[in-house]
Amino acid sequence: MSKKQQFTLEYPVRCSPSILFEFLSTPAGLQEWFADKVDERDNVFSFSWNGSIDKAEVTESEEDKFIRFHWLHAPTEEYFEFRIEKSEVTNQTILVIKDFAEKSEVKDQSQLWGYQVKDLFHRLGN
Repeated sequence: MSKKQQFTLEYPVRCSPSILFEFLSTPAGLQEWFADKVDERDNVFSFSWNGSIDKAEVTESEEDKFIRFHWLHAPTEEYFEFRIEKSEVTNQTILVIKDFAEKSEVKDQSQLWGYQVKDLFHRLGN
Protein backbone atom coordinates (compact mmCIF):
# COMPACT_ATOMS: atom_id res chain seq x y z
CA MET A 1 0.00 0.00 0.00
CA SER A 2 1.45 3.34 -0.98
CA LYS A 3 1.97 6.02 1.60
CA LYS A 4 -0.61 8.78 1.68
CA GLN A 5 0.46 12.35 1.20
CA GLN A 6 -0.64 15.40 3.10
CA PHE A 7 -2.61 18.12 1.35
CA THR A 8 -3.84 21.49 2.56
CA LEU A 9 -6.95 23.45 1.59
CA GLU A 10 -7.76 27.04 2.53
CA TYR A 11 -11.16 28.72 2.62
CA PRO A 12 -11.87 32.35 3.58
CA VAL A 13 -14.73 32.49 6.10
CA ARG A 14 -16.92 35.39 7.16
CA CYS A 15 -17.37 34.70 10.86
CA SER A 16 -15.49 34.96 14.12
CA PRO A 17 -12.92 32.30 15.02
CA SER A 18 -14.89 31.36 18.15
CA ILE A 19 -18.11 30.65 16.21
CA LEU A 20 -16.17 28.72 13.54
CA PHE A 21 -14.35 26.70 16.21
CA GLU A 22 -17.68 25.54 17.65
CA PHE A 23 -18.58 24.06 14.25
CA LEU A 24 -15.19 22.31 14.02
CA SER A 25 -14.78 20.94 17.53
CA THR A 26 -18.15 20.00 19.05
CA PRO A 27 -20.44 17.07 18.20
CA ALA A 28 -23.38 19.44 17.63
CA GLY A 29 -21.30 21.71 15.39
CA LEU A 30 -19.78 18.88 13.34
CA GLN A 31 -23.18 17.25 12.94
CA GLU A 32 -24.39 20.43 11.22
CA TRP A 33 -22.08 19.93 8.22
CA PHE A 34 -19.52 17.13 8.54
CA ALA A 35 -21.47 13.95 9.32
CA ASP A 36 -25.05 12.74 9.70
CA LYS A 37 -24.54 12.06 13.41
CA VAL A 38 -21.66 12.85 15.74
CA ASP A 39 -21.07 11.67 19.29
CA GLU A 40 -18.10 12.22 21.56
CA ARG A 41 -16.89 10.27 24.56
CA ASP A 42 -13.50 10.54 26.27
CA ASN A 43 -12.04 12.63 23.43
CA VAL A 44 -13.09 10.07 20.78
CA PHE A 45 -15.61 11.28 18.21
CA SER A 46 -17.93 8.82 16.45
CA PHE A 47 -18.93 10.06 13.00
CA SER A 48 -21.85 8.40 11.26
CA TRP A 49 -22.62 8.62 7.54
CA ASN A 50 -25.51 6.62 6.08
CA GLY A 51 -25.34 4.18 8.98
CA SER A 52 -21.60 3.47 8.84
CA ILE A 53 -19.56 4.72 11.77
CA ASP A 54 -15.94 5.87 11.84
CA LYS A 55 -14.11 6.98 14.98
CA ALA A 56 -11.44 9.63 15.41
CA GLU A 57 -9.56 10.74 18.49
CA VAL A 58 -8.71 14.37 19.20
CA THR A 59 -4.93 14.37 19.46
CA GLU A 60 -4.37 18.12 19.83
CA SER A 61 -6.45 21.25 20.06
CA GLU A 62 -6.26 24.87 21.10
CA GLU A 63 -9.49 26.77 21.55
CA ASP A 64 -10.38 29.07 18.64
CA LYS A 65 -7.12 28.07 16.87
CA PHE A 66 -7.08 24.42 15.73
CA ILE A 67 -8.23 20.87 16.35
CA ARG A 68 -6.53 17.74 15.08
CA PHE A 69 -8.26 14.36 14.74
CA HIS A 70 -6.70 10.94 14.14
CA TRP A 71 -8.85 8.23 12.58
CA LEU A 72 -8.50 5.19 14.83
CA HIS A 73 -8.06 2.90 11.80
CA ALA A 74 -5.37 5.07 10.14
CA PRO A 75 -1.58 4.99 10.54
CA THR A 76 -0.34 7.09 13.48
CA GLU A 77 1.20 9.83 11.33
CA GLU A 78 -2.04 10.52 9.43
CA TYR A 79 -4.65 12.94 10.70
CA PHE A 80 -7.07 15.60 9.62
CA GLU A 81 -6.92 19.06 11.08
CA PHE A 82 -9.01 22.21 11.09
CA ARG A 83 -6.96 25.33 11.73
CA ILE A 84 -8.28 28.89 12.02
CA GLU A 85 -5.95 31.61 10.83
CA LYS A 86 -6.24 35.34 10.26
CA SER A 87 -5.00 36.90 7.04
CA GLU A 88 -2.49 39.60 7.99
CA VAL A 89 -3.38 41.56 4.86
CA THR A 90 -7.20 41.47 4.94
CA ASN A 91 -7.74 40.44 8.59
CA GLN A 92 -10.14 37.82 7.21
CA THR A 93 -10.64 34.49 8.98
CA ILE A 94 -9.21 31.55 7.01
CA LEU A 95 -10.21 27.91 7.55
CA VAL A 96 -7.21 25.68 6.80
CA ILE A 97 -7.90 21.96 6.40
CA LYS A 98 -5.07 19.43 6.40
CA ASP A 99 -5.75 15.84 5.43
CA PHE A 100 -4.04 12.81 3.91
CA ALA A 101 -4.90 10.88 0.75
CA GLU A 102 -3.33 8.65 -1.87
CA LYS A 103 -1.72 10.80 -4.55
CA SER A 104 -4.34 9.66 -7.07
CA GLU A 105 -7.17 10.59 -4.67
CA VAL A 106 -6.10 14.09 -3.58
CA LYS A 107 -8.28 15.77 -6.22
CA ASP A 108 -11.37 13.76 -5.21
CA GLN A 109 -10.72 14.28 -1.51
CA SER A 110 -10.26 18.02 -2.08
CA GLN A 111 -13.55 18.11 -3.96
CA LEU A 112 -15.29 16.23 -1.14
CA TRP A 113 -13.94 18.72 1.40
CA GLY A 114 -15.17 21.50 -0.86
CA TYR A 115 -18.72 20.12 -0.76
CA GLN A 116 -18.60 19.73 3.01
CA VAL A 117 -17.18 23.22 3.55
CA LYS A 118 -19.96 24.56 1.32
CA ASP A 119 -22.44 23.00 3.80
CA LEU A 120 -20.51 24.56 6.67
CA PHE A 121 -20.65 28.00 5.03
CA HIS A 122 -24.37 27.58 4.45
CA ARG A 123 -24.84 26.87 8.18
CA LEU A 124 -22.67 29.88 9.04
CA GLY A 125 -24.65 32.12 6.69
CA ASN A 126 -21.65 32.71 4.39
